[in-house]
Amino acid sequence: MTTDTVAVSVARRLLTHFTGGQIEPGTRLPPERQLASTLGVGRSAVREALAALDILGIVTVRPGSGTYLRGTASELLPETLSWGLMLGGDRTHDLIEIRQGLEVQAARLAAVKATPENLDTLRSCVETMRAELPALEGFVEADFHFHRELGEASGNQVLRDLLQSVRSLLRVWADRIVRDQEDAQLALAEHEAVLAAIESGDEDAAGKAMDAHMVTAGQRLIRVVRN
Repeated sequence: MTTDTVAVSVARRLLTHFTGGQIEPGTRLPPERQLASTLGVGRSAVREALAALDILGIVTVRPGSGTYLRGTASELLPETLSWGLMLGGDRTHDLIEIRQGLEVQAARLAAVKATPENLDTLRSCVETMRAELPALEGFVEADFHFHRELGEASGNQVLRDLLQSVRSLLRVWADRIVRDQEDAQLALAEHEAVLAAIESGDEDAAGKAMDAHMVTAGQRLIRVVRN
């Protein structure tokens, strides 16, 4: 069994355990070493599994603090881990198209429904992206957290869960889409425009800004998939 396959298997086992109702949201989870020992796998597989669950929004990894259970999952999320193993170029193009519509709708809803806490988190993500521009370390991660918080800010649980599933499937490609300062500067400007529109409460402007971002982001993703 390859490392990737082990990680997927571990992620599915952890997902079943975490969403079974025995653990309260906000609970700090056992350290990687303990989970690895309990599951009978290596720490690297546990680390990869937790990273996948972080992408899905099931857990929150806080550097220097630990990993915490974020909340409940939709019925779609367990299947996401299996779908990811079968993802190919054609399906990736389909997902890019689907994601554009979902992200635009999320931005429009967020302009109306975002709470002060949502806005603070979105601002923090943009600030992190700006701070990471010189070396690009952590830039993509802050980008993902921005979009995940946008799903939360939409106030629509089904939309949020669909976006989490689509983004997690695209993650294998998206980790490589920001390759240089030019890409990063453009992505930052696009996120700033989306944030400004949401802060102003203008849903049409938020949708338009996100649509523009999704067009260029989709182009960057397609470029990576073809290479």
